Amino acid sequence: MKQISVGILETGLPPEEYREQFGSYPDMFKQLLNDCDQQIECRYFHVLDDEIPQDPSICDAWLITGSKFGAYESHPWIAPLSDFIRKAFEKDIAMIGICFGHQLIAQALGGRVIKSPKGWSLGVTQYSVDKPMHWMSEQATTFAIQAYHQDQVVELPENTTVIAHSDFCPYAALNFNDRAISFQGHPEFSAAYTEKLLTNRRDQGLLPYLLSSVAIEGIQDAVQRPRVAHWICDFLRYKLDRI
Repeated sequence: MKQISVGILETGLPPEEYREQFGSYPDMFKQLLNDCDQQIECRYFHVLDDEIPQDPSICDAWLITGSKFGAYESHPWIAPLSDFIRKAFEKDIAMIGICFGHQLIAQALGGRVIKSPKGWSLGVTQYSVDKPMHWMSEQATTFAIQAYHQDQVVELPENTTVIAHSDFCPYAALNFNDRAISFQGHPEFSAAYTEKLLTNRRDQGLLPYLLSSVAIEGIQDAVQRPRVAHWICDFLRYKLDRI
């Protein structure tokens, strides 16, 4: 089996007090992907320190992490990262977006992202699969992973297929013309990390108290992190086999 190099574009940081126990977001993704494919080699790029590659072909694929920032905000790294996404898309280099990454890929390719008037989606969330992809080794009608977002994609780019939705989030997983895929939820988040994050943000007054408390109470509900991880690996293998 061929090795796949995945560049992880780090656009967010866990709370500092949890990094020793849980690692960085790229660390979480490396563990998630290597649990289903030991031939995936991860390289880290610290976008918040202006480490945005000029040439997307230096890796076989790219993964954009979650972030506390909004895709529609005017941070100096948003525009160059959006340009990078478009370059990779034009070259047909595989991309995966998670949460913020999901939103930024959609926006960079012509969609629209807003801070949703629906508010926050927090904790274990179940999604319905609208259209299973041909490269998915495991077919399923639903999956559940941790959610932590207020922003949402509300308009899709051209040639984008909705893979999955929830009542709260109509565009919860997307396929961008078989060149990129994305998920609004967080397959990389363990229950232990999500509980720490929700408690931290709730106690700082950054999340609605009741909503986050309910999410914390249900944090051990069953999720399908390995299923989503395998879908991501399936997509990467499908893309590599076409090179």
